[in-house]
Amino acid sequence: MKNLVSASILSADMLKLGEEVRKLEKNNVDMLHFDVMDGIFVNNITYGIPILNSINKITDITLDVHLMISEPLKYVNAFADNGADIITFHIESKSDPLETINAIKQKGVKAAIALKPNTPVAVVEKFVPYLDMILIMTVEPGFGGQKFIESTVSKIRDLRKFITDNELSADIQVDGGIDAVTSQKVKSAGANVLVSGSYLFKSENMSDAVKHIRE
Repeated sequence: MKNLVSASILSADMLKLGEEVRKLEKNNVDMLHFDVMDGIFVNNITYGIPILNSINKITDITLDVHLMISEPLKYVNAFADNGADIITFHIESKSDPLETINAIKQKGVKAAIALKPNTPVAVVEKFVPYLDMILIMTVEPGFGGQKFIESTVSKIRDLRKFITDNELSADIQVDGGIDAVTSQKVKSAGANVLVSGSYLFKSENMSDAVKHIRE
């Protein structure tokens, strides 16, 4: 399974967002990870639909939208209509999982479910056959720049075993504290879509940083 790098714009310079997107394209990043926070599901507020729409107008890069919001089902159509290629919502949110997955699929967008670090893999297993991707959070959602939580590696391994044993094809994404060292740990456990923010945007050479994560 191909390894993909998704750059979290939570760590980008918002005053130079267009330039930052061009930089990601130039350095062969596969996806742009777009964190949406409502101040309710997580204790932080970020950007929303107008910013996604603006980014969608200037790039063909895959837009990987991560909804850290309490009622994602209400906003599926809006994010899909404004450029989302993948929509990820949390299993811990208030929206019905299957209803939300179906709403995403009906818009022709890939569907994914995210799990917080303390949420067991077992709670999403019955939904995996309907998903394109599962996101294992390797930090607590809400803020960038956190330290990687080592205990999440076993969750990745358990999820990859479940996918393989059941002959499924969903990707496993990880988000939080991903750098040259932690990327090797999560890939060894079975993750293949790696979100990175601070490590990429603060690197002296983004191209090398992308290679270190991917390879």
